[in-house]
Amino acid sequence: MRHNKKFNHLGRTASHRASMLANMAISLIMHKRITTTVAKAKALKKYVEPLITKAKEDTTNSRRVVFSYLQNKEAIKELFGEVSQKVGDRPGGYTRIIKLGTRQGDAAQICFIELVDFDPEMAKAPAAKKATRRSRKSNKSAEATQEAPVAEVAAEEAPAAEAEAAKTE
Repeated sequence: MRHNKKFNHLGRTASHRASMLANMAISLIMHKRITTTVAKAKALKKYVEPLITKAKEDTTNSRRVVFSYLQNKEAIKELFGEVSQKVGDRPGGYTRIIKLGTRQGDAAQICFIELVDFDPEMAKAPAAKKATRRSRKSNKSAEATQEAPVAEVAAEEAPAAEAEAAKTE
């Protein structure tokens, strides 16, 4: 039974896990999207979302608290600058995990983890496709209408091409 087991240890010592999550958080903040395993992405999500919440309030104390976790000045500037402005009105859920499948070498589950407001393609709502029935009748009639105009265009172009050939002779 796993009573009171709050987080995944990721098969690492505490110091190794802390430094790995800090490095991954820095990469996520700087690049806005990273590729990793699903287990690491879930652990990173729990690690980085409280830091982003803390960055919404730009005070000296919050900068010091976040710096104690990340230890990278450029990442702190990026987090308190661009990232905090984009997520200022969002009440939570700053990251998104998109599963990609399995890795070739060891069959580990791979995914993207990205900051939500920084992906322009996800912001666009996908157009809903109209559900159509598959029937042979509709396909044959659609094919017939598509072939007919092509034949007419070819028939109209042929006399014009013959007339130009006659003029050049």
